[in-house]
Amino acid sequence: MSKTKPSIPKGMRDFNSNVMFRRNYIFETVKTAFECYGYAPIETPAMENIQTLTGKYGDEGDRLIFKVLNSGDFLSKVNIDKDTDSKNLTKSIVEKALRYDLTVPFARFVAQNRNDITFPYKRYQMQNVWRADRPQKGRFREFFQCDADVIGTDSLLCEVELIQLYDEVFTKLKIPNVTIAINNRKILSCMVELMDTESLFDDIVIILDKIDKIGIEKVKNEIEILGVDKSSLSILDSFLNAKSIDDLSTLLNKSEIGSKGLQELKFIFDNISKLGLQSACLSLDVSLARGLNYYTGCILEVKANDVVIGSIGGGGRYDNLTSIFGLKDVSGVGISFGIDRIYIVMQELELFPANIDTTTKILFANFGETETAYCLPLLKNLREQGINSEIYPKNDKIKKQMAYANSKGIQFVIIVGEDEMDSGVLSVKNMESGEQINLSVSEMLKQFS
Repeated sequence: MSKTKPSIPKGMRDFNSNVMFRRNYIFETVKTAFECYGYAPIETPAMENIQTLTGKYGDEGDRLIFKVLNSGDFLSKVNIDKDTDSKNLTKSIVEKALRYDLTVPFARFVAQNRNDITFPYKRYQMQNVWRADRPQKGRFREFFQCDADVIGTDSLLCEVELIQLYDEVFTKLKIPNVTIAINNRKILSCMVELMDTESLFDDIVIILDKIDKIGIEKVKNEIEILGVDKSSLSILDSFLNAKSIDDLSTLLNKSEIGSKGLQELKFIFDNISKLGLQSACLSLDVSLARGLNYYTGCILEVKANDVVIGSIGGGGRYDNLTSIFGLKDVSGVGISFGIDRIYIVMQELELFPANIDTTTKILFANFGETETAYCLPLLKNLREQGINSEIYPKNDKIKKQMAYANSKGIQFVIIVGEDEMDSGVLSVKNMESGEQINLSVSEMLKQFS
């Protein structure tokens, strides 16, 4: 058998134990906040039917969907001729795809399980998603999303609550200087309407979504290439220069849809102002577009300003998503935490707690079969009391066993030799301070319980 060099696909990652301890710390913080706010967990499959996903994210999103070839001899029933191209060939050989996000599968889940759901329905979901994107810092082909959504109500109290939820999590994670940017797709619709470019709405939104990467001038250049004239670009400038609700009100006072979007934003700002945020700042950003097709109302994006990483969260209101799956007039709103980018932010700002790298608090050294037999009941007792403990598996040199404890960040090593068994007094070494004390079995169990 030929040897295979161990490798993983580009944009995918292994996570060692040190990384997983930190990731799990973030997961547990987010999960605790979700459940505190009344959200219940669900999971959906890694694969969805291809028609479930395509057409929901715009052309750019559709290109990034990982398609899964049909099982077996997928070419046997395909007629290939000179007119066959990749697009129509894909339709013949692909029926499934890896999920691109968690929101569209959630909308499918709601429509499919409508008779078993009590509305409004609050769910959270913490699972992998896949995108055939170009890997770079903070952008991977497989990554984790943690979503919270409310569906079955158009109440703006949900947006207020989700902003508070963001603030709650980032406060608990001690991430400073966080900005939650907010806009409304109705305002973008009004802007495009005033520019007399309604037919180009999707194209303009996709270009606007790149403003942080390419800057305002290049955004305007790309929009001009679409055929937008100078007078329309001046309207775009007026909107992008708006920094407050008052600035927008003068631009939107003659537009019904724009005024509606403004009212929604005002409601959210007024309520957040009354409630207050602990560590985050809510900021109007008229350039915020969120290029996904399904958003219809308020949209959110979160940034940690002390690290150059892009957004660490985002979301918004969607009024029509479940109608694609046959469930009409059901509005929803949700947010997502970008766990992988949050990890990078916390790593760069050194925000992870000390001693996070191990689950083991106590290690029993191994001095042989007799000593091990003496230690096993003590080990069992500690574990029954919820104390994370282990015993070194072999009678290796004590130096090697101590090195093992140090490498795992274990706090205490209990040494039981012949003298300790005879006296019933154990030697307990604090691996951080180097101090060694003697404790009776009962004292040891009491101290660590």
